[in-house]
Amino acid sequence: QAELGLNEHHQNEAISYMRFARFKRGQCLKTVDSCFQDLKDSRLVEETFTVDEVADMLDGLQTVVHSEVESELINTTYTNVLLLRQLFSQAEKWYLKLQTDISELENRELLEQVAEFEKSEFTSSNKKPSADLIKPKLAPINEGESELLNKTVACLQEENEKLKTRLKTVETQATAALDEKSKLEKSLRDLQMIQGDQKIDVNKDITELENKVAALKCQFEKTLNDSTANQKFLEENLVTTKHDLLKVQDQLSAAEKELEKKFQQTAAYRNMKEILTKKNEQIKDLRRRLSKYEPED
Repeated sequence: QAELGLNEHHQNEAISYMRFARFKRGQCLKTVDSCFQDLKDSRLVEETFTVDEVADMLDGLQTVVHSEVESELINTTYTNVLLLRQLFSQAEKWYLKLQTDISELENRELLEQVAEFEKSEFTSSNKKPSADLIKPKLAPINEGESELLNKTVACLQEENEKLKTRLKTVETQATAALDEKSKLEKSLRDLQMIQGDQKIDVNKDITELENKVAALKCQFEKTLNDSTANQKFLEENLVTTKHDLLKVQDQLSAAEKELEKKFQQTAAYRNMKEILTKKNEQIKDLRRRLSKYEPED
């Protein structure tokens, strides 16, 4: 038995779709056959026809068949899109991104493999689908794996909500910035129009403003120069004061030395010094006398 390279569940899904496609294909073929039968029943009532009549009948038949086939092809395309939508929706619920290779749809080898698979499933066995094939059930997921998967999905959903909130904030900020830009551009255009109408007045105001700025600049420079001069004067005055202080200290020290010298030259100082000298001599004499009476060890 030919296989499609899918697991049992997906292969059963493919068989179910092929059954639906075979039914729709049979309906289309019946419709085409009906078109030909209608032509036979309605137009082929005479034994001979002219070339124009045959051409007219074929043109009418072509129009009807073309319309029926086109309608069926369009319906098949839409049906396939709905099928893809179901698959993509299921994948998006699990945060998956499916990809398709359109070039493989014209792969002759794969098409023949699908034809062989259809032949083995429907024409040779000609068996009817079972209840399990029509409504396959998914195998139960282990509770631990399910809990871990649910937690992962919850975290991803929470992160997705945060990103959505952040995106809304950024969009709001961007919208506000665009509005502000539009307002500024409008204000600029209005200002340019006003400047165009009042160019002379604006130039006059600019000149007056420049003059005021120049005057303020001169006043500031003068104040700065005065401040610098005052600072320099204060520094010089401080140096002079320090010098005077040192000079006064030197003078005070010299005066103290001079005063001490003069005091030493006074009679009272000399008398006191003589008295102290005599007392020292007396003390030394008394020590000598006492030493005579001290017992020897």
